[in-house]
Amino acid sequence: MITRRFQNTLTEIEGLIKDDFWSAPCPLSGSALQNRRALVAVSGGVDSMCLAQMYLDARGYDGFAIAHCNFGLRGEESDADEALVREWAQSRGICLHVQSFDTGSYAERNGLSIEMAARELRYRWFAGLCRDFGYAYVAVAHHADDNAETLFLNLVRGTGMKGLSGMKPVSVLPYGGGLMMRPLLTFTRKQIEGYVFANKVPYRDDSSNASSDYKRNRIRNEVFPIFEKVNPSFIRSINREMSYFSEASDIVEDWCRTQIPDLVNDAGQQDALRINLSALLSRKHWRYLLYYMLEPYGFNSQTLASLENLLESDRTASGKRFESLSHDLFVERTELVVINKDENKVGALSRPAGEVCMPVRGAGIYNFNGLRWQVEVLDWREDMPLKQAAGTLIADADKLLFPFVCRRWSQGDWFIPLGMRGRKKVSDLFTDLKYGTFRKEMAVMMVDCRGDLAESQHIAGVLGVRLDDAYKVDKNTKSIIRITILNNTETL
Repeated sequence: MITRRFQNTLTEIEGLIKDDFWSAPCPLSGSALQNRRALVAVSGGVDSMCLAQMYLDARGYDGFAIAHCNFGLRGEESDADEALVREWAQSRGICLHVQSFDTGSYAERNGLSIEMAARELRYRWFAGLCRDFGYAYVAVAHHADDNAETLFLNLVRGTGMKGLSGMKPVSVLPYGGGLMMRPLLTFTRKQIEGYVFANKVPYRDDSSNASSDYKRNRIRNEVFPIFEKVNPSFIRSINREMSYFSEASDIVEDWCRTQIPDLVNDAGQQDALRINLSALLSRKHWRYLLYYMLEPYGFNSQTLASLENLLESDRTASGKRFESLSHDLFVERTELVVINKDENKVGALSRPAGEVCMPVRGAGIYNFNGLRWQVEVLDWREDMPLKQAAGTLIADADKLLFPFVCRRWSQGDWFIPLGMRGRKKVSDLFTDLKYGTFRKEMAVMMVDCRGDLAESQHIAGVLGVRLDDAYKVDKNTKSIIRITILNNTETL
């Protein structure tokens, strides 16, 4: 029963990938690895070994490959985890990738927690494997209990409505623009353990999971048992509610995006977000609008609560200053002004890594970073106008291939404008267009996913604004990709 359910789940989420993604040429053309389109992350624990066994049952030994990270955090235990994964994969003829990391040194060097350092290291490596070997996606063993734990962590941290939405079955892989799948997301830990025991799947226990030193472990070991006594099915109930929260979050964010153009003063200081106080406070739900606009700049819930209290008590308050790690916020008489602390890092806002890009896999309507646009694939006719209307980009469909990625702007991005040979920095384009910080942060870059271009800062164009010369229509064009901004183009 559980095996069939997994197969159905896997088929469903893989079906979300457009057919032409699967048939896209592999960077290692002719390699036997070309057909192994799934990369399964396996730590050696019960969850990931269950995932690996289920993939083996569903796809066969040649239907996927395995990636194992040895973070070197538990000495001989970490090495024993690696040995188990190696033996399991090699005895079954499954392609295996193994990478060792000095996680402690990386964390210290970059000022990160061990958990965040391990996260960065593994996802950067996964993204590189996908690009190098042509894997369509990375499969991870997150399950329903993990999702519920994430909800509780987000509640403690104060992450707003998004934090109540939980993990999604398909999301963007950080650092690479590929995809990450969670085929076990509807399965509970008890179901996974039952499958492993019934099928005698080998695994290793991580001794650190028994410790409550980590917040997630404390929730798992101390909080959840209390809820299970109240409602033995509370994990399923929480996951069902999170799906509703996710839909509600989408609705709220769509509404926020419609309000923002009327709330932002985009004049005067170029490197600043300027919020019109009168316009903001006239809105019925101004508190959430304020959170929506300021959270990307690193302002936490405590700071925002203090700011809200100030605005409620004295709507003409001025001269107050609030800080995040990256930005300063000044309360002026008629507006709130957010300024980057480091002028050299304008545009490098502290947003979650998993939300910085989105794949575009074919025709349709897309929403990302406050912009909404339509993608069309059309036959090219000579009578079509070459001059592109405002808010529209037209590219040769044989040059700009699906899937490509849309992401936020970062310092160093450049392109070659249509009809020119030399490079132009996107930051210089913003200067020419007199963009302030808010418009810069709303700007969406199109990035070619092929080969080295995936990590390059050579972009294919700025959505609704400019296209790189390499993707232009010419006399050999047979079909085109037309991208049209559906928002008010004045917000670009």
